Amino acid sequence: MNDSRRNFLKTAGGIAAAGAVLTTVVSEAKAQNEVAGALTEHTLPELPYAYDALEPYIDAKTMELHHSKHHAAYVSGLNAAEAALAKARAEGNFDLVQLYSKRAAFNGGGHFLHSLFWKVMAPAGKGGGGEPSGVLLDAINRDFGSFDAFKKQFSAAALQVEGSGWGLLLHRPSDGRLVVSQAENQHKLTSWDAFPILGIDVWEHAYYLNYQNRRADYIAAWWNVVNWAQVEANLRHHLV
Repeated sequence: MNDSRRNFLKTAGGIAAAGAVLTTVVSEAKAQNEVAGALTEHTLPELPYAYDALEPYIDAKTMELHHSKHHAAYVSGLNAAEAALAKARAEGNFDLVQLYSKRAAFNGGGHFLHSLFWKVMAPAGKGGGGEPSGVLLDAINRDFGSFDAFKKQFSAAALQVEGSGWGLLLHRPSDGRLVVSQAENQHKLTSWDAFPILGIDVWEHAYYLNYQNRRADYIAAWWNVVNWAQVEANLRHHLV
């Protein structure tokens, strides 16, 4: 095993372990619900396909680590952060409110965007790949000029995310437009007046085992597994 892969696997394991430690706060806060308010127990969603279903574009090992370790760690971190804030309310001690608010935003963003990410992908030729149609294509043509122009802008935005983060397609209710955006990490540069309907994860853990530092190659391959039917369903949800 080369050093890069060993370090990648070590990091994945470390994230999961850290999440497990943080969740010990949850049980303490639950005991104080009457004074702290109700808590949601966030859970890791199941994938709508097998870990190897997106191959050769996204390999099974990456999918397994990404879902069962990284996403799971965000779920644990969100539960722990919200429990810590509940504990602070119960005790009336808000000295660490900034710390736990930041952790809630970071882990909550990770949980939300990953939950979206799994659904907007499907096996190539079985719901994944091709081009959009219907209401979604009409909106893309209206707001970007053409699907090709949209695809180029979206790919460039994802490629140029500084460090780790996401490329996103959002629906903006104020004027009904679709806009392309970036998110550093999974909560910075967030557009508060728009809702993600499509996203690509460009953290290295999403592609490193297969693509190493070749983010552009990963983005180009990812288009082969985009589930346009789900993206249109996401758009229609916000049009209602």
